[in-house]
Amino acid sequence: MGSRDTTSVGESSVNYQTLEFTYQASQDQTAPTPVRHPVVIVGAGPVGLSLAIDMAQRGVKVLLLDNDHKLSSGSRAICFAKRTLEIFDRLGPGERMVRKGVSWNVGRVYFKDEPVYSFNLLPDVAPASATQTEPTQARPAFINLQQYYVEGYLIERALELPLIDIRWCNTVTGLNRHSDHTELNIDTPDGAYTVHADYMVACDGSRSPLRAMMGLETEGRVFRDRFLIADVRMDVSLPEERRFWFDPPFHPKQSVLLHKQADSMWRIDFQLGWDADPEAEKQPERIAPRVRALLDSMGAADVGFTIGWASVYTFACQRMQSFRHSRVLFAGDAAHGVSPFGARGANSGVQDADNLGWKLARVVQGKSPASLLDSYAFEREYAADENILNSTRATDFITPKSEVSALFRDAVLALSRRYPFARRVVNSGRLSVPSTLIGSALNTADVDEFSGSMVPGAPALDAPLVWAGRRTWLLRELGADFTLLVFGTAPDWAANLKLKVLAIESGVDTSCHAKQRYDARPGTVYLLRPDQHVCARWRTPTHAAVQNAIAKATAC
Repeated sequence: MGSRDTTSVGESSVNYQTLEFTYQASQDQTAPTPVRHPVVIVGAGPVGLSLAIDMAQRGVKVLLLDNDHKLSSGSRAICFAKRTLEIFDRLGPGERMVRKGVSWNVGRVYFKDEPVYSFNLLPDVAPASATQTEPTQARPAFINLQQYYVEGYLIERALELPLIDIRWCNTVTGLNRHSDHTELNIDTPDGAYTVHADYMVACDGSRSPLRAMMGLETEGRVFRDRFLIADVRMDVSLPEERRFWFDPPFHPKQSVLLHKQADSMWRIDFQLGWDADPEAEKQPERIAPRVRALLDSMGAADVGFTIGWASVYTFACQRMQSFRHSRVLFAGDAAHGVSPFGARGANSGVQDADNLGWKLARVVQGKSPASLLDSYAFEREYAADENILNSTRATDFITPKSEVSALFRDAVLALSRRYPFARRVVNSGRLSVPSTLIGSALNTADVDEFSGSMVPGAPALDAPLVWAGRRTWLLRELGADFTLLVFGTAPDWAANLKLKVLAIESGVDTSCHAKQRYDARPGTVYLLRPDQHVCARWRTPTHAAVQNAIAKATAC
């Protein structure tokens, strides 16, 4: 494909904001009958790209369609959470994203012009015997990185994988569902053509044309407020932290959020109120005084700035009733939406892809029945409900809709300056964390006693390890399929299992972080899914118990 030309371009010479990809006609367009593909993904944003890469790495051929030929304009999503970075590590470009992005763990909350409190999203949890200065996690709590970089890096990774066919300027205009496939009508600069898909995944955004074509809707709550997002380039020296103001003097009765991104770009969110004029507010002459007032309040009156991309938005917290409709699945913003407070949108979408990829690969390859895909719907609908709940609570606190609610919020903020109990109530956006998939049909219930958070359904925690004299990380040593994580020497029968066995023997967990985080003792065993969620754990497992847990987790 012509679009593969970008792989030979050095990163320093690529402008990801203006990067364009080449439309190229495919053989499908002149085929006498519609060509059948095992998986068609619609939408080449972070979610669709992540899913395509995951499936290709699992040996599945993927057709990825996008109606555009460019990356996202402006910064769009910028906050990518630790769990999402761990997924990107497995897909390939994680390290590159972390190097380019701005890493942060600390957030600060202000009420009017006074700091209320700060929080650390990734405090050092080393046991007393560990060296306190050594890193305990491979990835920060968050990085801030413009979405066009994330998409660009993912596309360049996808172009390295011959099983992915990316077709730009290919717009799906209609679909017909059949019992054994979905028929997609596609429009291109050269005219229309049709393909058949064994499975189709809609990753086509919050306004999802595919969802509309199927007569499906999202349900939830629309919030009557408006916010200005401005990307501002400025050379100001501040710690790399998240800053959130309630009712600041420079923007009274409203809220403001400040984040640093790559390339000396700063993301500023100004709450405007429902009556604000969206077109007027995103004009530079309206944005500049707000930015200047913010900088003046921070003692940066001499700092100049340049306004880049800006947008005024409203939002809703909502989701589809079901993410699976037989052979059509929905992921990312096409399936669910939340407020921007908490960075739950793009992160939950990438985690949708992480959940779906291994399951859809097993189904397509004939290793599991199609019923395994029901667990995708259950688990990610559960996660969406959790995100919507947290997002709604944050929005209600940030934008109180009554005088009584505003009085309560301000009283909590005032108390939180001095009293820790009040800080637990302050909500400037509960930041994205991966869901623990309690109640999933893929989990095997505990038969032994454990403490800690690594319950069946939980995402595996990382930990530093020393392997054959080299420093590494637990998550990077896991297999692409199921992994048996053994603390101590692996039992003899483990060699008969068709999965990776990772034995944490003496001298490997030198800092004891893995032992602590997994509440492990000699002989403890965890069974981890391909998406690195726990599906079972035992103190003294048997061969049969592990086999049964694998069968349960694969719907076999």
